[in-house]
Amino acid sequence: MMKKSMLLVLTIILTLTLAACGQGSSSNNKTANSSDNSSTGNSTNSGNKTELSGSILAVGSSALQPLVEQASQSFMDLNPKVSIQVQGGGSGTGLTQVSGGQADIGNSDVFAAEKLEAGPAAELVDHQVAVVGMATVVNPEITVDNLTKDQLVKIFKGEITNWKDLGGADQKIQIINRPSSSGTRATFEKYALGTKTEDLAGAIQEDSSGTVKKLVKETPGAIGYLALSYLDDSIKAVKYEGVDPTEDNVANGTYPVWAYEHMYTKGEPNEIVKAFLDYMTSDEVQNKDVVELGYIPASKMQVTRDIDGNITK
Repeated sequence: MMKKSMLLVLTIILTLTLAACGQGSSSNNKTANSSDNSSTGNSTNSGNKTELSGSILAVGSSALQPLVEQASQSFMDLNPKVSIQVQGGGSGTGLTQVSGGQADIGNSDVFAAEKLEAGPAAELVDHQVAVVGMATVVNPEITVDNLTKDQLVKIFKGEITNWKDLGGADQKIQIINRPSSSGTRATFEKYALGTKTEDLAGAIQEDSSGTVKKLVKETPGAIGYLALSYLDDSIKAVKYEGVDPTEDNVANGTYPVWAYEHMYTKGEPNEIVKAFLDYMTSDEVQNKDVVELGYIPASKMQVTRDIDGNITK
């Protein structure tokens, strides 16, 4: 009887011990599994970037348009769910539309305060993405290769109308101008002429820098002005006061006809617009697209200019 009692006690103790071991093992397994799952989840979260999606409309400066178009294509390749539409129309149009909320970005060759009233201009945030030089350009058959400030003023005010008066052939001067809303025109008038001009009878006026280039190339006796990014062998760029319109001369301050390229937003940009603007100022765009297309990275400039045109070295 004693032996049976002892056997029963031992059996109960063994059963309780096994049960306790089983619960401990189960508890340990649960803890391990919980730890593994948590680690995997954190890795996934930290490894994923939020994918950008949405659309951007950038409107304005045709001088800046080639750079924004090229950079936007690369940005959309990197962000397939983003759509960017780039339109010209001139700096005034870009500033008006971004101020009115019709566009996300207003591209401009001039400071907003030069085109808009103080109130609307103060609502815009300036994002400077490059510098652009402006050159006087003529039909490639023109033999004149240098023009002074005074000569340019007289041409664009209609006081000199024939190339023979400037040492060229006996040929009528045909002005190819930009509209008053154009930032390229504002830059040319401010820094090349030093005065505003009226629209002359007989002058051709075009909204697009690309069209100006085409007309200067094809029209006998033509003269106009373009951003350096549009220059090639199909047209002739002339010196200004004996100085060649080159990127180096703009950067060192010896050639004065240049402007900052602005991309304005109304207030601080949203996430997708900010990402694109950050991309515009990235090394990838500044060291490749900006240089390749004939613009000048702001970092290369040896001088700065304020809204009043004052230059500081």
